[in-house]
Amino acid sequence: NATSKRLDAIPGVGPALATALVASVADAKAFRSGRDFSAWVGLVPKQNSSGGKDRLGSISKQGDRYLRSLFTAGALAVIRYAKIHGARHRPWLTALLARRPTKVAAIALANKLARMAWAMMARNERYREPAALTA
Repeated sequence: NATSKRLDAIPGVGPALATALVASVADAKAFRSGRDFSAWVGLVPKQNSSGGKDRLGSISKQGDRYLRSLFTAGALAVIRYAKIHGARHRPWLTALLARRPTKVAAIALANKLARMAWAMMARNERYREPAALTA
């Protein structure tokens, strides 16, 4: 499928996740935003807010367990690669790994991967590598 081949270009999204996404999501435009899609997969934090205080907990784990596990495995692979080879193009990931544990960063990256995958499916776009930062 052309969509799964486009999704396979995202670092952390392999052929298994790409085909599972295409099979699970008939129309990405059914979701209003990438956050709605990420919530459907179960990669957003639970909220327990009251009195103007926002408290975000662990991920909701609602939705497709298989997709969520594939997104998490892909994110861990990207983190492992970044730790060995460096993450020049991903300063966001480097900063996150400096202040959070690896598995927390993996869930945040899995959430980001889900949002990127939704955007590519909804807009029929190709993956664009982030521009290198100039110092």
